[in-house]
Amino acid sequence: MSEGVDKIQNRRRMLTGVLRYAALGVSGMLGVGIYGKRRRLLREGECLNDGLCKDCSVFDECGHPRALSAKKVLKRMSSGKK
Repeated sequence: MSEGVDKIQNRRRMLTGVLRYAALGVSGMLGVGIYGKRRRLLREGECLNDGLCKDCSVFDECGHPRALSAKKVLKRMSSGKK
């Protein structure tokens, strides 16, 4: 009787291990996919921040029309012109 219980516990342990590593693999793949998409968008010149330039990490190097307009406004505001 105890042999049957041990087999069930070993199967459960194996199944939980398999599921744990499968979840780890899926989350790793998602992370790599997100990172790859961000790199591709940067390479293609696409906006990463849906046009919200204020907190964008690549604002200084960005050449999109919205970013250029925001840079002009910021430059005017810093020089005191309106």
